[in-house]
Amino acid sequence: MQILLVIPRYNLTNEANYQYVFPLGLGYISSVLKKAGYSVDCLNLNHLNGKIEDIIIRALNVKKYDFVCTGHTGIGYVIVEKIISIVRSHESRPKIIIGGALVTSEPKLIFENLKPDFAILGEGEATIIELLKAIEKNEDLKKINGLAYWSKDEKIIFTQQREPIKNIDSLPVPDFEGFGFEKKLENECNNFDIYNLFDHPRTYPILSSRGCPFQCTFCYHTLGTKYRMRSIDNVMDELNKAVKKYKINIINIFDDLFSMDKKRLYQFCKRLKKLINEVPWECKWECQLSVNTVDKDMLMTLKDAGCHAISFGFESYSSEVLKSMKKPISPSQIDKALKLSMEIGLSVQGNFIFGDIAETKETAKETLDYWKKNCSGQIKLGFIQPYPGSVVYNHCIKKGIIKDKLYFIKNKISHTNWINMTDNMTNKEIEKLKQDILDARRKYASYILPLNIKKSNKNRYNLLVKCPYCNEKTNYKNCLIENKSHYAMHVSCRKCHMRFFVVSRLYKLGVDYYEKLDFFRRSYLLVRDNFLKKRI
Repeated sequence: MQILLVIPRYNLTNEANYQYVFPLGLGYISSVLKKAGYSVDCLNLNHLNGKIEDIIIRALNVKKYDFVCTGHTGIGYVIVEKIISIVRSHESRPKIIIGGALVTSEPKLIFENLKPDFAILGEGEATIIELLKAIEKNEDLKKINGLAYWSKDEKIIFTQQREPIKNIDSLPVPDFEGFGFEKKLENECNNFDIYNLFDHPRTYPILSSRGCPFQCTFCYHTLGTKYRMRSIDNVMDELNKAVKKYKINIINIFDDLFSMDKKRLYQFCKRLKKLINEVPWECKWECQLSVNTVDKDMLMTLKDAGCHAISFGFESYSSEVLKSMKKPISPSQIDKALKLSMEIGLSVQGNFIFGDIAETKETAKETLDYWKKNCSGQIKLGFIQPYPGSVVYNHCIKKGIIKDKLYFIKNKISHTNWINMTDNMTNKEIEKLKQDILDARRKYASYILPLNIKKSNKNRYNLLVKCPYCNEKTNYKNCLIENKSHYAMHVSCRKCHMRFFVVSRLYKLGVDYYEKLDFFRRSYLLVRDNFLKKRI
């Protein structure tokens, strides 16, 4: 069997783009297929210039494939639809298999609209091997758990849910090489705040565990709710080989619950510190922690082992909203984790997300007031997104906020589309909250001009910057800037690890005069609304 795996393009242009997070899911699928002896080619659309129609057709013209496999998160409908359409139009007519959160979170809706030949629901490593073997032997597909396919009379068949893989140590390392990982590393720029510790970041993503037993209302767990950990030996074997092979200088641990087992965390720190000390270049790492597990000793141990940045899921500073979200944390734990991390000198990444079902004007003010007073612009502000499969998504459907699920998934789901899903706030109050958040971002975050900016090649620049917190001057090289006259780059100081924005002069003028411009904007809206009322 000849199999083509396709990583979707994550940007909207026809140019190669290397600033994306490597999709570990397809990496694992490639590895298990190759281990099972199948002939696999990998096509990473992000690394190629040109229209994706031309790229895919060219690949299908070179070799006759039996299967083409792709997948995406819940926001990737349009690109997956396009890939399927291109593949289906080719005369070779390979069978199409899709997977990932996109189809797992809304299986019936996505399957009947995209119409792939097969869909793998949940963890796919065992399912895809069983599927291919069953097809080879012409066996009944109903016995394969975690699968969707078409019956002979063109009805959708969903098999039983697949149990999570118990021993995830049994899985091979993701196939980075097949998807051109070295090319990605060579072209990574120094733009993302927690990565710009180095002018030429070489970032390695890894999962040391799978699943999450918690039921946060805004989350959907594609890998299931059963929490499973890899052994430290297994994780370190992967890292030892990868760091040395690819000369990695930033390790990104994507575990949702990295601090779930404190004993394991301390063992990991000890082993990773040893590995970092063995390589002749500076190497740092970052992870995600839950605030209800954090103490000073843990953070000091992490920093001593080379950790430079931590991501926290703060979400809200209101105990009422946290309870509604089913977040098992408290405002006091958030405050402790934030202040300890900043005191110790770790770069902090986190979010406060507004608009929960239980949000009110008072709870939103509680969170925003805390952010203004304590966060120094370090924590991002945004609105909850109703991702398919989540509790808030189902709430929006039940309340009629999302009237057409497919239209919403295709056109509306994004990080910038804020909707009112609350039980307690009017649309006007939500609009006011949105404006308050934008006002706070501009007023309390730090926006500075570079002391000097110099072009190094094409759209890469070197920026000499003075940190607004510690006054350290740093020359950030290899910064990707598409428009020199209007840009904003989020930077983390290499000395104090505080985060701020380096912006163009035009952007800074917009920030500095925002209040004056906003006064005229609000005045215009008030006059317009009064005029319209008189006409009614």
